[in-house]
Amino acid sequence: MAEGAALAPVTAIALVGVLGVGAQLWAWRMNIPAIVLMLAAGFVVGPVLGLFDPARDIGPLTTPMIAIAVAIILFEGGLTLSFSSLRDAARGVLRLVVIGAPLGWLLSALALHYGAGLGWETAAVFGGIMIVTGPTVIAPLLRGARLSRRPAQLLQWEAIVNDPIGALAAVLAFSVVQVIYTSADGAEAALHLGVGIAVALIVGAAAGALLVQSFRRGWVPEYIKVPLLFVSVLAAFALSDAVLHESGLLAVTVMGIWVANSDLPSFTELRRFKEHATVLLVSGVFILLTASLDLETLGALTWRAALFVALVVLVARPLTVFVSLLGTDLPWRERALIAFTGPRGVVLVAVAGLFGERLQQIGIADAELVAPLAFVLVTVTVVLHGFTLAPMARFLGVAAKGRPGVLLVGGSGWATALAEAFHRAEVPVLISDANHLRLRGARELGLPTFYGDILSESAEHSVELAQYATVVALSDNDAYNTLVTTDLAPEFGRENVLQIKREGADTARHALPATLGGRPFAQCATHREMAQLFAQGWEFRVTGLTEEYGVDKWRADRPEARLIATIGPRGTLRFPGDDDGIGNAEGLRILHFSPAKKDRQPVPQGA
Repeated sequence: MAEGAALAPVTAIALVGVLGVGAQLWAWRMNIPAIVLMLAAGFVVGPVLGLFDPARDIGPLTTPMIAIAVAIILFEGGLTLSFSSLRDAARGVLRLVVIGAPLGWLLSALALHYGAGLGWETAAVFGGIMIVTGPTVIAPLLRGARLSRRPAQLLQWEAIVNDPIGALAAVLAFSVVQVIYTSADGAEAALHLGVGIAVALIVGAAAGALLVQSFRRGWVPEYIKVPLLFVSVLAAFALSDAVLHESGLLAVTVMGIWVANSDLPSFTELRRFKEHATVLLVSGVFILLTASLDLETLGALTWRAALFVALVVLVARPLTVFVSLLGTDLPWRERALIAFTGPRGVVLVAVAGLFGERLQQIGIADAELVAPLAFVLVTVTVVLHGFTLAPMARFLGVAAKGRPGVLLVGGSGWATALAEAFHRAEVPVLISDANHLRLRGARELGLPTFYGDILSESAEHSVELAQYATVVALSDNDAYNTLVTTDLAPEFGRENVLQIKREGADTARHALPATLGGRPFAQCATHREMAQLFAQGWEFRVTGLTEEYGVDKWRADRPEARLIATIGPRGTLRFPGDDDGIGNAEGLRILHFSPAKKDRQPVPQGA
């Protein structure tokens, strides 16, 4: 690593935060995997330029900081594992864990021995760690790739459940190696391992149960819930880890799964806060780990490192998945996608670095290659799957169908007419209402409908929300519209949830905070106003713009029209507040709500 002046610890920590979150933001704007930029940022400021060295600038706190961050990340991952969400993916997940984990361990160890040239001791320990596929990587990849429900569930559950299993497999292998190299008592080591796993399971389940009862019985005020959650995670991790190193990862995962399946009223708020914290932690851990790499150690890698990665990606991972899923009813296309999707992430790099050091301490020389091999594997798999998952899903036909569409909540007559206009414009649309009769008109028109509450558990299982990029709440119940948009904003992005204007929203007595509700729809019209205009004969129409017939001519032709949305040449949908900035792009279409004009001359493209 290049030499540089030491940074103050506060400056170093601030740099980690700026680089991590900055990489996430830049990646979002460029529409590329964020982890690619985080790896690059840490590598540049660390090994390449020598501006930041965690061991030098932060000191001995670096390792425990990473350990605690990984624990919180795994706990948040456990919070996503609701058993009710598994449904038809349950059997596949069970096989990927029960069969896939030990088989993946074996095949990874073989790849390390014959591909990377490591000794059997190091290969056995590192192979156990390689069971993990990285929830910190899978989650952002799934958001970008828009997979259909079942393969997405399989990849997500496998990643989170196998993470602590991989760490424990490494503990098991290291215990055996330690017994061999230090002449320790094998029976005593086995007993210690068994007790540690049992303690982790008990601590995780007990902490989760106690937390749930405290929240459910009102023993904890609302403003203390999130701090208590953090403290409980740290306590469970520390207690279990004190008994057996790395068993804390199992404890916090069990704890998260317990809370996720307890049907807590405040669960959604807890999970969202944890997701925000996880974004910061993932960013920080990746920067810390990549900045800690040594260029000299990386330079010691040979062509065998490339052979090792190829064996893992093209042989070990596919063979593990195909064997594990034999006999299931998963279509071959879904199996193929899962088989060739195995990105590694934070836990692999963190745990590999830890065990690499421990193996070196007991006299195994080739253990110094564990950390650089882990970095190479993570980098290659993140870049590879980050750029190929979405195209592969589309090629195999397991991506969410069609262009990102719009979800309309509320089945009134004018909302149905709006849905029909979207349908005519070839924009995927779904109209939802809890009243079956209100959906009759949409069904007669052949429009996709969902009967039920869009916030219900039934909707979570029945509606593939990944197909829709925008939510518009149009019911005649202002409070329900606000609830829908507030609840779905974190999932869709606050800029992608809209609602019809609330009655009296302009008065101080009825005004709501900016954190509640969605963006204004239809130039701030209320449901009553839209219904009245629709009853007077107003229509939803789509007007195509050309060089000759631009926005100015359209606005002059229809001065009373309410702009609803713009539809780009590739089906991209925008809901601007007005027509400013629309421009006159060739192929752009405007969806608007206008009075019918029977005496006017027709304008191009069905205006």
